[in-house]
Amino acid sequence: MNWLTNVVRPKIRNMLRRETPENLWIKCPDSGQLVFYKDVEANQFVIPGSNYHMRMGAVARLKSIFDNETWFDVALPDVTPDPLKFRDEKKYVDRIKDARARTNLNDAIKVGYGKLEGAGVVVAVQDFDFMGGSLGMAAGEAIVRGLELAVEKKSPFIVFAASGGARMQEGILSLMQMPRTTVAVQMLREAKLPYIVVLTNPTTGGVTASYAMLGDVQIAEPGALIGFAGARVIEQTIREKLPEGFQRAEYLKEHGMVDMVVHRHELRPTLARLCRLLTKAPAQENASKPTQPVVSPAQIVSAAETAPAAPHA
Repeated sequence: MNWLTNVVRPKIRNMLRRETPENLWIKCPDSGQLVFYKDVEANQFVIPGSNYHMRMGAVARLKSIFDNETWFDVALPDVTPDPLKFRDEKKYVDRIKDARARTNLNDAIKVGYGKLEGAGVVVAVQDFDFMGGSLGMAAGEAIVRGLELAVEKKSPFIVFAASGGARMQEGILSLMQMPRTTVAVQMLREAKLPYIVVLTNPTTGGVTASYAMLGDVQIAEPGALIGFAGARVIEQTIREKLPEGFQRAEYLKEHGMVDMVVHRHELRPTLARLCRLLTKAPAQENASKPTQPVVSPAQIVSAAETAPAAPHA
């Protein structure tokens, strides 16, 4: 009996067992419903029904923006991997290795150059899965290089921000990326090229205190957490209860911190319209017509919210 129980039965069970991926089903953080992963992926990582916007990886984000899901990866400068020889529970170099193996990214920011409805754009995407999208030397170099390329190509620069703040393992060197990226944004501004920021969930800390809030147009995804310090820290400091929805995208739009809250399905055509308006470029179907006159920032935001979508390339 022991032989049947301990040997034969486990072998039969193993033969009949099917391998099930860990991410086959996703639980919606908002409604608690279980959704098939492939359905969520096909819906640009927006939960059907609840419309909850889940985090989106860098590669998936670039695919959703560029024409034909095609772009050129921008080569980024190498940086010292562990300048402070930092170690907490594990070595910093080991944390980087683990993050690279898990995300298949070199660091928290990926930069691509391609076409958005026929017009060239440079897009930088911050991936929260890579050490919380933290801003370190490599991420700072990526933003600066992306802005430099936008100036070289005379094209708009779009950044998708998602971060927990500066990377503590790099100390003051990570904080230095805040003024460096700010100066690079000013370089783009002097070239009179558009700088559009899309704030995704979450965008906090030093990223919010630098390039993430310097856009000519500030867009946020629905429900995105946006702020500098956490709500609990603020409440403990001021000793008051914060209002409902504080630091969420919709609250910030009501109070003038962001210009638009745009659903992910409408993000691509909205960005394309903004790029055309800010560069005074004609729409593709009207390429032979003269460019439009200069308009005010308020008119630009209004037009981007209400204009019909241009056809894809």
